[in-house]
Amino acid sequence: MNKKQFVVSALIGLALYLISTGLSFGIFKALGVGGAGGILSLRGGTGSGNQDHFLVDPGAPKTESCPINGKLFTKQEREIWEKRRPLAVMIENHAESRPQSGLSSADVVYEAVAEGGITRFMGIFYCGIATPVNLAPVRSARTYYLPWVLEYDALYNHVGGAGRCNDPTVDERAKALCQIEQWDVKDMDQFSISFPTCYRNYDRLDRPVATEHTMVCVTDKLTKLAADRGWTNVDAAGVAWDKDFEQWKFKDDAKEQDRGQSFSASFSAWKGYEREYGVRWDYDRANNVYLRFNGGTAHMDLETNQQLSAKNIVIFFAREIGPVDDHAHLLYNNTGSGQGLLFQDGKVVEITWRKPTRTDRTKFFDASGKEISFNRGQIWIEMLPTGTEVSY
Repeated sequence: MNKKQFVVSALIGLALYLISTGLSFGIFKALGVGGAGGILSLRGGTGSGNQDHFLVDPGAPKTESCPINGKLFTKQEREIWEKRRPLAVMIENHAESRPQSGLSSADVVYEAVAEGGITRFMGIFYCGIATPVNLAPVRSARTYYLPWVLEYDALYNHVGGAGRCNDPTVDERAKALCQIEQWDVKDMDQFSISFPTCYRNYDRLDRPVATEHTMVCVTDKLTKLAADRGWTNVDAAGVAWDKDFEQWKFKDDAKEQDRGQSFSASFSAWKGYEREYGVRWDYDRANNVYLRFNGGTAHMDLETNQQLSAKNIVIFFAREIGPVDDHAHLLYNNTGSGQGLLFQDGKVVEITWRKPTRTDRTKFFDASGKEISFNRGQIWIEMLPTGTEVSY
């Protein structure tokens, strides 16, 4: 072959390669395989013997009720979650950290002040993560989230936290790391987890941010690591996570003619923090969902580029104590009982909450003492200091 023939052959080969690569990419993109927003998603594990390779069929009927929020999923998705236990993941809400990743995939989201008027989220991820989800930025543990973690006997993913048992600078009541150990919480502290399960991504956002706003953890890798530690749907002793789990009650959406009119509800956990940490939920009557605004702007999920929304909003009033030490740690009385509000179907209902002990399920009741039934879908629980003004 002369030089000219070699060049021509090389160019033809390169062209064929590019064409085949483009076609493959187009096909896979159309199918959504491996894509964040695709219709189908192929999921693979990282260890030998992994059985989580599967396709989520978009045409399969959604007949299976999620035990955590009642949302309907396919049988394929149920087969996945039944092999696991819930993940409880701390995700921060500092203004520099937004938009967060993964909150739209949570079955339930808890929000409370972490310190200094800045709230923090804890998402419960179980049914909605059949395909892998990036969670970010993951941040540290706080003691008043632990009673909620224990309700699900969940894997608790966080980056460090307040107070080890031997730390004299932290109030005993605020020592979250100590309580994780004492209460036998299934600890997934990032300090014991390496890449690629958790890692710092300094390019996650389109601007530079401080190191504490960069931690990413990946759901399927967390559950694989948990399985390696003996925590699947059962623990090392063979006890299922849901052995004593009490499901909330669920219902279908109200028919459109029975829904309330569109309205907004707004609040800030601490006065003076409205500009960056004020929350507003706008009711979308046609779709019967509440759209979230944070600091005056639409609150987005980086992974989906969609505004966060929820089917049910619970306002949970609890006594706030503190700061209780020089680290500005707070305490909340979220065991016992208290008052609250429920936004659902475009209406506002005054409710009470009860949680007799830290391991008991928190339950919500209307004025007649009847347990609340939630609409099927994401539930967002906003814990606010008793006396916080909520405008609606």
